[in-house]
Amino acid sequence: MDDDIIAFTPAIELASLMREKRISPVEVMRATLDRIERFNPRINAFAHLASEAAMVEARAAEAALIKGRPLGRLHGLPVTIKDLAITKDMPTQFGSNIFKGNQPAEDSVFVRRLRAAGAIVTGKTTTSEFGWTGVSHSPLTGITHNPWQHGMNAGASSAGAGAAAAAGFGALHQGSDGAGSVRMPSHFCGVFGLKPTYGRIPYYPVGGGDNTSHIGPMTRSVADSALMMEVMVGPSALDYSTLESWGADYTGRLMEGVKGKRIAFSPDLDLARVDPDVAELVKRAAHRFSELGAHVEQVATPWAKEGPELIRATWPAHLSRLIPRLAEWESRMDPGLVACIRAGEGVTMTDYQLVRERKYAYCSRQLAWLEEYDFLLTPAASVAAFPAERLMPHHWPEHEWDWVSWAEFSYPFNFSGAPAASVPCGFTPEGLPVGLQIVGKRFDDLGVLQAAAAYEAIAPWAAKRPPLS
Repeated sequence: MDDDIIAFTPAIELASLMREKRISPVEVMRATLDRIERFNPRINAFAHLASEAAMVEARAAEAALIKGRPLGRLHGLPVTIKDLAITKDMPTQFGSNIFKGNQPAEDSVFVRRLRAAGAIVTGKTTTSEFGWTGVSHSPLTGITHNPWQHGMNAGASSAGAGAAAAAGFGALHQGSDGAGSVRMPSHFCGVFGLKPTYGRIPYYPVGGGDNTSHIGPMTRSVADSALMMEVMVGPSALDYSTLESWGADYTGRLMEGVKGKRIAFSPDLDLARVDPDVAELVKRAAHRFSELGAHVEQVATPWAKEGPELIRATWPAHLSRLIPRLAEWESRMDPGLVACIRAGEGVTMTDYQLVRERKYAYCSRQLAWLEEYDFLLTPAASVAAFPAERLMPHHWPEHEWDWVSWAEFSYPFNFSGAPAASVPCGFTPEGLPVGLQIVGKRFDDLGVLQAAAAYEAIAPWAAKRPPLS
């Protein structure tokens, strides 16, 4: 099989081909690493690449296959891990010079699960510094370029994962999402990304973001994300917030469809500015669910109006934990991050607790509203990719740290923990991808995957490849 065909073959198909011994783990890994070697210098999706170790593991996986040993769900399949997740055999640097060369002594829980299922970690993908923003650059790794157009934002903080998925650097990629960082790079890079219900996948070490950061898969097909979910989900004693349940039969029930479902569509959550090209593509995609037998209704979202004030209060407050680092490191940190940290300096404990009370009331209103519908559809972000060195598009108001104004659709569902995905839904006239966000009721990760798979079936995207050369 041609290397480029292997690179864009879904993981779920590669796993079947390996079990049938029609392709070997070594072939898959060699094709993946060859493609990374050819194109990553232009894209810069990796903070750390472990080519030699990955080939050693691929040979061991091939030997196990030949000898008929028991195989895991992801046996021999390459996977990438974001540079915010700890790994025992690769540096975890958080996109920051502060942690350059930092080597943890253990894997995060979901990394252990991926490896136990037979996946081979090829490397750590790039992130913005401490995952603070939605643009794809950091002081440690520089710019991660959008594969669809060099120099454009690949979305952050899971920028490397989104770019790697789009570029064919393997089929399976892990992201994390504290205010949109699975969905935004999926939107910008034209891939599928799922932020599951909060607690569905263990987050260890537990972060300081007031239970807003979620682990999720980023892939070129919905089925591959469903496969990753089946491996990563489930409770862990190391994360007190994980759900007790182990998830669902995501792959087996993926194609049940959305016939008869009641779907709400909001083009702007009654508050967000959206670029016309993005708005038009998302509107068309939302109404295509009627072809699938669903009832689509454009709605008002009265619960949403407090969101902007809440995120602009909590985001700097959470990052203020980095204030002690400024004396030594400020000159080598992202200036926007420094400005955001500074914005949290004057926040008192009383201020923060009062905002939290309002936030939880906001979440209750949102979740009660979502109970009236099976799904909510919105844009995944307000803009298509813009120059990666910028915090804001040229045609949007400038701010020293507030990138959230073009991402008003994502953080509401980090606050509430509801599942949400970004599904590719078309391209702007400039050839840049756009994502449709699908939000579900809390705990209905299966439903979000089913809705995404139903849309994928009538508007397939996986065959579209960025113009790399």
